[in-house]
Amino acid sequence: MYNNVTPPPPGQSALYKAREPIYPQLVSGKFRTIKWVVLVFALAVYYILPWLRWDRGLDAPNQAVLADFAGGRFYFFFLEIWPQEIYYITGLLILASLGLFLVTSLFGRVWCGYACPQTVWTDLFIAVERIFEGDRNARIKLDRAPLSVNKALRKVGKHIVWLFISFATGGALILYYHDAPTLFANFFTGDAEVSAYVFAGILTFTTYALAGTMREQVCTYLCPWPRIQAALTDEHALNVTYRWDRGEPRGAHKKNTSWDGRGDCIDCNACVVACPVGIDIRHGAQLECIHCALCIDACDTIMKRVDRPTGLIAYDTDKNVQARSEGKPAVYNMLRPRVILYAFLIAAISCIMVYGLSTRSTFELNVIKDRSPPFVKLSNGDIRNGYSIKLVNKKSEDREVLITASGINGLDLKIIGNDDTDKTIIMSGEHVDRFRILITVPEADKHKSGKHLIIEAKDVATGDIQSNRVFFAIPKRDD
Repeated sequence: MYNNVTPPPPGQSALYKAREPIYPQLVSGKFRTIKWVVLVFALAVYYILPWLRWDRGLDAPNQAVLADFAGGRFYFFFLEIWPQEIYYITGLLILASLGLFLVTSLFGRVWCGYACPQTVWTDLFIAVERIFEGDRNARIKLDRAPLSVNKALRKVGKHIVWLFISFATGGALILYYHDAPTLFANFFTGDAEVSAYVFAGILTFTTYALAGTMREQVCTYLCPWPRIQAALTDEHALNVTYRWDRGEPRGAHKKNTSWDGRGDCIDCNACVVACPVGIDIRHGAQLECIHCALCIDACDTIMKRVDRPTGLIAYDTDKNVQARSEGKPAVYNMLRPRVILYAFLIAAISCIMVYGLSTRSTFELNVIKDRSPPFVKLSNGDIRNGYSIKLVNKKSEDREVLITASGINGLDLKIIGNDDTDKTIIMSGEHVDRFRILITVPEADKHKSGKHLIIEAKDVATGDIQSNRVFFAIPKRDD
């Protein structure tokens, strides 16, 4: 790592430490292969998903995954989430958090090392960097070299590709909020909404900055997860671990010399130069470590060369490293209380959500009483209250809905906009209707019944009934 910043005078501390360039060396092995597979899969899902179609019937969006803010709907294949059902989104976020807690308690920061968007795009940007500038030593040499045509072309080419990837990233995200083919065509003809260009520009800049220039600083300084994980992991969690019980004392080793009295670590620093965040895993657990396991591949390669067993750096637990140093057998305790708790919560919340989705109604009624005035006393002494009603039809077919009220003797219900005798509403498919009703109670009966009533909405065709209990305001009894 190199840093051209002049250090502060003795006795003073710098308020800001400039980023020290890190040149991770390309390694090969099973974990690097897993990272390539996850990278390709994650990027394929991200870029392809908005283009998938899903037939929902006439006049309904046919995009498989769509956050339709204009229509007030979120579509995910066969699921359709309305604004009134935002609790399902909350449930998904809770499940995602608990899943992350469970995985962390078992395997450490595997999310950070393999599937985090920051890791995926940083890996992609580093791969592009290697294409233009070469591997670690070539990049160090190029950065140290004076400016030349060769250096300028390589640097400019790299940044152009970075910007293209960043633009593709930002452009793909906005496709999740509009019909993808339509927005894609309009975007390049200048006919898209202004917000599409604004957000595409913002996301292009953030992708370029975070994955291209900040990289490991995002994980170390911006992301809260390194701090949170300390509360989720323990000595039984499988983390990327340097097995000091086997590696120490370390030191250089000459071919054909005995390994007696020393550890397997030859102090080659292969693990350090392979690390994308520039740490030495041999120093133990560190906040910066994202558990990408590239140091495992690097160390295993060296161990094979010196004819020693692989696994000097491996997924292991602190408890087992300590046990082996004391001559005790390793024990992997996966079913711990926290693991069982997370698994139980995930299963319970999943069951609740599945039950809710499978039994949810496609018809909803909400009634709000007018606050001002709370009631109106008519000239004949009758009392009238007003109510605002919202009906939600989640089916694609139209509904004929009958509105009735009960609970107070002799009441009369009128739907504003309808004839006095017409108590029905025709609702369009997948639509929200709002209207007002007036309920009048005869003067002779206003004190003989309770002050609450039930308003019902009945689907004439299916018999499905939704009801709300509401308050009916009356004047105080005369003395």
